[in-house]
Amino acid sequence: MKVVFMGTPGFAVPALKKLHEFGHEIKLVVTQPDRPSGRGKKLKESDVKQAAQELGLNVFQPQKIKEKENVEILKKCSPDVIVVVAYGQILGREILEVPKYGCINVHASLLPSLRGAAPLNWAIINGETKTGVTTMKMDIGMDTGDMLLKSEVEIDESMNVGMLHDVLMNKGAKLLIETLDKLEKGLLKPEKQDDVLSSYAPMLNKENQRINWNKSAKDIYNLIRGLSPLPSAYFKRGDKTVKVYESSYIVEEKGFRPGYVIKAAGDGIYVAAGDGVVVLKEIKMPGKNKMKADAYLRGNKFPENIVLD
Repeated sequence: MKVVFMGTPGFAVPALKKLHEFGHEIKLVVTQPDRPSGRGKKLKESDVKQAAQELGLNVFQPQKIKEKENVEILKKCSPDVIVVVAYGQILGREILEVPKYGCINVHASLLPSLRGAAPLNWAIINGETKTGVTTMKMDIGMDTGDMLLKSEVEIDESMNVGMLHDVLMNKGAKLLIETLDKLEKGLLKPEKQDDVLSSYAPMLNKENQRINWNKSAKDIYNLIRGLSPLPSAYFKRGDKTVKVYESSYIVEEKGFRPGYVIKAAGDGIYVAAGDGVVVLKEIKMPGKNKMKADAYLRGNKFPENIVLD
């Protein structure tokens, strides 16, 4: 099939590579413009751009894909299908109507659950025990189009979002190839989403990444693994921001105020939560490298008998 591919982060790269591997004619790869990154604010190419260049594909990086001249570029490609995997821009009706078979999205949840920007993170933050990927024919809504195929994945309680990301990006790539094969053969039966069963995965921000020690120990544990390794959960110790990447939890009443540092020695930093204790196992102090808590505590002190913000 003649394909225009739209994607930006690493999650989209396996899908692009699978399309190339299976012989689809990739007319154009559309990705977000290079962005300033790091302390030096050097321009960084997206993961998809780097992969496309390695494959010798044409790359297009519009600031706004919906502008008229950009839509015309897409039309000139005469694609059978536009494939969208974590692109990062809303397409609009005019683009949705360009390809023969429509626009197919690979979404990282079992729709209609977790529509929105951060389904991987929220699946773990919410304590879900399963998730997956769904291919969908896009419409003008936010992840509301007809569902095509699904692939389910169990979420182990030890899994963080980085691990889940790697599983689902490969599942999604395989599901995309199956979807396009069946689409071309007329073997798909689109299924409308039930809005009553839908849930939302909002964008991550400083507010919902901050640890609330009043919550249950398990909820805090899920928040930490749902944001690890990126963008990471955090708490405040005075005016210092401390990032947390790994933890464990104990459900037992200690009688301490939530946020109280019970102990900072041995295998971790023990902090009271709403219904138990969270043990911080891997942290990053300001200006320091990420470290296992036991290693950090061998060379540094973390104050006990204080209440964290």
